[in-house]
Amino acid sequence: MTEKRRVLLAVTGLSPQIVTETLYALAVARETPWVPDEIRVVTTIEGAERAKLTLLEPDTGHFHALCRDYGLSGKILFNAEQIQVIRNAEGLPLSDIRTPEDNTLAADALLAEVRSLCADEHTELHVSIAGGRKTMGFFLGYALSLFGRVQDRLSHVLVNDPFESLTDFYYPPATPKVLYTRDGRPMHTSAAKVMLAEIPFVRLRDGLPKEALSHGSPFAALVSTAQQMVAPSGLRFDLANRLVWCGKQAVKLPPANLAWYAFLAKCRIDGLGDEGFVRFSDVDPSTYLAIYGRIVGRSHDKFLATQQAMKNGFEPSLFEQRKSKINRELSTELSLASSPYLIVCRGDKPRMRYGINLDSGAIKITI
Repeated sequence: MTEKRRVLLAVTGLSPQIVTETLYALAVARETPWVPDEIRVVTTIEGAERAKLTLLEPDTGHFHALCRDYGLSGKILFNAEQIQVIRNAEGLPLSDIRTPEDNTLAADALLAEVRSLCADEHTELHVSIAGGRKTMGFFLGYALSLFGRVQDRLSHVLVNDPFESLTDFYYPPATPKVLYTRDGRPMHTSAAKVMLAEIPFVRLRDGLPKEALSHGSPFAALVSTAQQMVAPSGLRFDLANRLVWCGKQAVKLPPANLAWYAFLAKCRIDGLGDEGFVRFSDVDPSTYLAIYGRIVGRSHDKFLATQQAMKNGFEPSLFEQRKSKINRELSTELSLASSPYLIVCRGDKPRMRYGINLDSGAIKITI
């Protein structure tokens, strides 16, 4: 069995110390050391500059000092290329995260990073949410919940007082030394304790649609998709107002497509065909025409034309045509959250049947 590549992923802001503190807790303080092969950091312009100057300077950088102290030199890939700066819509790096738009960009950047790392089955990911703004930590943890696998871990590093607030403290050095608090009080680093609090998280990966694992969907769309997984998915047709409610979101479909979607929903409720999945020969057009007539009126030109076209039954190709159109409209309106509501097929041609995969009790049709 090939050993997985270990990656430590962290968010930082004005306190790059969390990188070395977390690395110390994982690679030095643990009974069974976990030494990453690579460290990646997501941050802002100022966070990146601080990380480069305080961690990566060849002579004075604390990352290099920790590696020398504890025999880790040459074992961990971590340089300026592993520091990713969040960018705005124009591609320019963000100096800080202060607006709702900045938060959205940060969420999408962190989601993309976690998705990419988790797409490689040969990686083992340890995610630290100790640094950066609180929203960044939340977004990073949520991204891991969406994409994390059984081998991945989430943590927050803890440091005892007063070392947590000492700007010169980055990790307990192998040779202890004296540091000074802001008020000039001397503190010996031998008293420092760096602890790792592992955080359990719910893994939603297996319940997401397959396209969500590789598709570059924004954070909000994926959260909506995940919500559909944990909340009951209801489908309600409001024919009077020409709407279908997919969960809590209303979707307006063209009348013919709304009628067809409601027709398949009624087939599911009534258990026609194969447990509500039907083909053109299982049902006659009267049920569809009754629904279509309620929506547009039985004297409408389009209704009369459709009635005439269906006088000898359904055209077999109509099922596939309507499926494609309705699914496209649902996907446009709901994005990845459309998955539970799409029209799906069972069986192979020429016996293929069409229907809605929701439980019949979750579907309601209001005339």
